[in-house]
Amino acid sequence: MAVLGVSVYPDIRPLSEIREYLKLASKYGFTRVFTSMFSVEGTPDEVLAYFRDLDGASHEYGMEISLDINPECMARLGATPGDLSVFDEIKADILRMDGAYGEEDNFLMLQNPYGMKIEYNASALDPAAIEALVARGVDKNRILACHNFYPQRYTGFRWDKFREVNARLSKLGIRIGAFVASQAPGTHGVWDAICGLPTVERLRDYPADLQARILAAAGTTDVFFGNAYASEEELAAVAQALAPVEPHYVNPKVEYALAHSDYFDMSATMANQRKVRVEPLYDITDVEREILLDFFPHLDMGDSSEWIWRTRMPRMFYQDQVIAPRRYPEAEFPVGSVVIVNDNYKHYAGEVQVVLEPIVNDGTRNLVARIDREEMTMFDVIGDNDLVVFLPAR
Repeated sequence: MAVLGVSVYPDIRPLSEIREYLKLASKYGFTRVFTSMFSVEGTPDEVLAYFRDLDGASHEYGMEISLDINPECMARLGATPGDLSVFDEIKADILRMDGAYGEEDNFLMLQNPYGMKIEYNASALDPAAIEALVARGVDKNRILACHNFYPQRYTGFRWDKFREVNARLSKLGIRIGAFVASQAPGTHGVWDAICGLPTVERLRDYPADLQARILAAAGTTDVFFGNAYASEEELAAVAQALAPVEPHYVNPKVEYALAHSDYFDMSATMANQRKVRVEPLYDITDVEREILLDFFPHLDMGDSSEWIWRTRMPRMFYQDQVIAPRRYPEAEFPVGSVVIVNDNYKHYAGEVQVVLEPIVNDGTRNLVARIDREEMTMFDVIGDNDLVVFLPAR
């Protein structure tokens, strides 16, 4: 289950404003707060007093708070890897370690007697460092990882590297955080952020809910808004995007087949839902709409080609329905086309396919919907056995 969070900037906005934002976010199921401690100026007593109040406000709304610190910040506040009592005094839940500390100091901090979790910089720290800590037998429940965010356009984390890091950390069973950019006007953030605060550069300008769906499919478990304040519409959209869909109907034969399959772990399949927004065409039939939007579950068997992603289950239950062929003048179906096999190839009729590389229009497929370029990024990260839910575009 995804954990949702927001970021707040006490050096930029007053606590009264931040409290209202936390109250709003908590309404939509957000349970984490990310904030930078080392960017707030003042005497140690002033800084600690402020964050004591911010921690209290977060807890009031049922939210854990993660304080981004670095070695200089620790020294200024009188903390050491072996003595984190100053953070316990202000009721911090999580310390996010920005900067290099070394394996022994990391190990020492994880042994703190306060139950504080330690969150490592997933964008800067080699996963081998976390692998080494796990190998030493530390309590994995105390270890978190969280990627950076990037204010400057074109500097965000590389997509393939992001996926590689997440894959390694996921194998350890570590929770992984990353940031989406709010597209709301007038947002703020660190270092005069005016272009959003995402982790992954290629997602910077995508709608927030699509960013969240892509990050989750790429192994991210904790999704934060990087810039503030996200709009109420965005908070609601991200919460909805990452909430599992409860099917209103599952064909009993499908349910039985999946429950007794050696290939599928149904509980894992249900947990790994991937939502994809499609634009149904005006001439889609009632049967085709039902197959595309209402049938449950759509999933790949793990052996699709590089040309199409295919979900075969519908064809087993729509064999007696008429899926009449329709003529199209185009010689090819371009990338992003959603097609359903028609009665010209009766054995496969009802099968839903998403075109990943252009394919020839040979008369055996009906075009039923299109997926836009940004949305197609989902198919970079939809894995074998991931359950796909097709939703109509907003």
